[in-house]
Amino acid sequence: MSTETAPPPPATALPEGVREGNEKLVSLTAAAGKKVAALIAREQTGDFLRIAITGGGCNGLSYKLRFVATARKGDILVRSAGATVLVDPKTALYLKGTELDYSSALIAGGFKFTNPNAKASCSCGESFSV
Repeated sequence: MSTETAPPPPATALPEGVREGNEKLVSLTAAAGKKVAALIAREQTGDFLRIAITGGGCNGLSYKLRFVATARKGDILVRSAGATVLVDPKTALYLKGTELDYSSALIAGGFKFTNPNAKASCSCGESFSV
């Protein structure tokens, strides 16, 4: 009887030009991960959640979430709470240390960002300033 153990499964290959990140960049709570999985199954537009920050909103910068099928060259891929998140390098500068949560509450429910880099954010939580 052999005492050797099976080798670990190979790591999933990343698309060319995509870097593996970690939850120090962005993390999802269990509730957010569960909701992302449900939305991916329902929407069927892609298996990645792309988080982007664009100009706009009450405080100058606004969060954008969408599902995409492929990563882009330069993206950072983060696996958190069962979800696979893509972040472009420019967004990563503003997002470092951010937690994404989800609440199903009727009032003030939905996805909520807790961003340690934000100096101010609006009451709806969809925009911020640094």
